[in-house]
This record gives sequence, C-alpha cells and structure tokens, in this order.
Amino acid sequence: MGGWLNPGWDGELAERRVRQLGLDPRQRAGSLSGGQRARLALTLAVAKRPELLLLDEPVASLDPLARREFLQGLMETVAEYGVSVVLSSHLIADVERVCDYLVVLTASRVRVAGETEALLASHHRLSGPRRDARPYPASWEVIEESHTDRQSVLLVRTDKEIIDPAWTVKPAPGCSPTRSSPRPAVPSRPSPSPRPAPGTHPRCSRAAPTSPLCTCGKS
Repeated sequence: MGGWLNPGWDGELAERRVRQLGLDPRQRAGSLSGGQRARLALTLAVAKRPELLLLDEPVASLDPLARREFLQGLMETVAEYGVSVVLSSHLIADVERVCDYLVVLTASRVRVAGETEALLASHHRLSGPRRDARPYPASWEVIEESHTDRQSVLLVRTDKEIIDPAWTVKPAPGCSPTRSSPRPAVPSRPSPSPRPAPGTHPRCSRAAPTSPLCTCGKS
C-alpha cells in the first residue's frame, strides 16, 4: 500500500528496517509491543523519503527503555538520511538528549527559545538559607521561586557565573549538565537565526507546561 499511495516510496529501505527490527512481515501491527509499533511507524514514515518529519508526542506512551530505543533510532535516521525532525513532547529529560534547538511554550506563548546547549548552561536551580531581600543580582532572571521558614529555592536564568557561596547551584529541573549519550553526527549547515517564530524554525520547538517541540537534525 505504501508504494501505491506514495510515488517516492522506498520499499527496499522499508524491508531492510523491518529486518533490522527483527519483525515478521506477516505479523499484524496490533500484536506488536508499543515500542515496536512506534519504530514500525517511524520506518513507514522514513520509507516515504520525506525531507521533514513532524512527530506529535511520539514517545508519550512508551516505557523508558522503549523511549530510549525509539529516540536512538530517530537520530540514526537523521544522520543516515539527512531528514529534519520537529517533535513535540512533555518529556523534557528525554527530548533534551536529542534536540539541537528548543522552543518552550506555556499557554501557547513562547517562553524560551534557543540552542539546547546554551539553554541548559544558562538555567540553574539555587537553594540556600531563606532570603526575602530583593533585588537579586541584575544578571539574574528569576523564573520561579519558593520559600519555607528556613530555605529559599530559585529557578534562575543567567549567563553569568554564580559565585555566592550561600547558594547551592544545580542544573534546572529536567535538565542534565551533560547529555547521557552522544548524538550522531549530522551534516553541518548554517546556524539558524535566533528566536524564530513558533512553528517556522526548521530544527526544533518545544512545549510543556512547558512542552518541547524539538527538531533533531539538519537546519
């Protein structure tokens, strides 16, 4: 059916990926596990030879292992076929492993947009003795704060080093200081313009309470 509906259908690619997944072509898709169905759906999409893939919450229903396998397969696809990917997800910890560019949306408004590495490096969770006094340093943008009788906790965006010894500095929630696994190399292309309009950047947008729309791959 793929060949009938899609002039650019690559049947050889589809058959090869099905073999790599260890699937029986005679098996019904409904009998597969969630992770197998997700990877089969990716195979069918890639066999159409698209230049751009739009994925809406592709790993939302998968367990952690299946999510990791799917995202690894997605990045291998990006590296091998040079396809661009835009995906949305609320699973920030998973998405930040594979995204090059993020746009964070809250209530349909862009709150943050930028290269993933730069965003991870500029967001920090600070905890320390309670502080009621303001203002904080001018270089800090305090995104969120909470206080107890003894402690203050801040989510701060800043490009400056935080050297106040009263604060314990950690990566922002949902972000890790380094990626847990390297992304496959992809062909280099010109850097994108900063802060694109939502939905127009060819690399990645994100939305969650904050949720990520993210693109992994070519610019």
